[in-house]
Amino acid sequence: DFLLISVFVHIFKQKHLTQIFFYVTTDVDSVIVLTQTPAVHTASTEQEVVLKCNIERYDRNSVSWYKQVPGKAPQYVLRFHYTDSSPSFGSGFSSNRFNSKASSNIDYQFIIKRAETGDSAQYFCQTWDDSASAAVSL
Repeated sequence: DFLLISVFVHIFKQKHLTQIFFYVTTDVDSVIVLTQTPAVHTASTEQEVVLKCNIERYDRNSVSWYKQVPGKAPQYVLRFHYTDSSPSFGSGFSSNRFNSKASSNIDYQFIIKRAETGDSAQYFCQTWDDSASAAVSL
């Protein structure tokens, strides 16, 4: 089974203020249930944005995050395991603006530092489910 929860980032400007909204939608069920919070997140440009991903059960695997601009292929942003000191980054992404942390082996955070209008996209969190031998995505 496959769980897909997408975080859609919508950015608009109002009197020199740009806000970012994160919408979370849930589709079908999964062996490992991934939960992403908050359902809606609002931030102004230059603020820090934190998305949380709970992977329900620890299978010794890392958590990856992807960014997808509507109409384009997903971009791999980073991968992080709770025992790591820092994430591994995809091409075009770095610790200057992105980070990940874990408060436990199942609770992860994806951090966008100094939000920009170009951060408007869908963000997916993903891990590997050993029992299903499949990737499970948010």
